[in-house]
Order: sequence, then C-alpha cells, then structure tokens
Amino acid sequence: MAYSVDLRKKVTNYIGEGHTIQEAHEVFKVGTTTIKEWKKLLNEQGTLEKRPLKRGHKKVCPVKLKAYIDENPDSYLRETAEVFGCTEQAIFYALKRLKITRKKNA
Repeated sequence: MAYSVDLRKKVTNYIGEGHTIQEAHEVFKVGTTTIKEWKKLLNEQGTLEKRPLKRGHKKVCPVKLKAYIDENPDSYLRETAEVFGCTEQAIFYALKRLKITRKKNA
C-alpha cells in the first residue's frame, strides 16, 4: 500500500527541520530506505507524487513484429527470433498478444 502525499510531506519536513532519517523512522514508523527514496524523489522531481509507471514490451516491439510478419508470413519462429535477437518463446508470446496464430514446425 502506498503512503499518502501528506505523510511524505510530514516526513520530509521533519527531516528538513534538522532531524535524522533514523529519528524520522522511529517517529513515523516508515522504513529508512523509503524515506531516502522520498528525499531523492523530492530532489529530482520537486514533488512527492508517485512516479508514473513505465511499461512496455521490452524484447519485441509489437508494431515492428506485425510489420515483419506481414512481409514474411512463412517465416519460422526461430527465424523471426534471430531477426529480433530474442528467443522463440518471446516471439511466440508476442504473437499471442497480437492474436496472430502460427502453426509452423521446424
């Protein structure tokens, strides 16, 4: 469960008043690593709001895969995997996400 922005402000203000992270940990019952992350977040972003999640396909870009399959409809999974520099299983699951069925045996 995420901590509220109000609590984050209270903790960082408490530290700003000259108290240590350990003292803030004992008073507010928040982990020291969490407090350090909040300080880092405040210095980098200027706010204590949560960072937006960055999600995406790490190995295979769906747009590029779709284009490749359109150009090479008869390619085997292993051939496609070589082109994208990943495993056959990664290609299989990427195709599954795109709802493209493939029935090819090597």
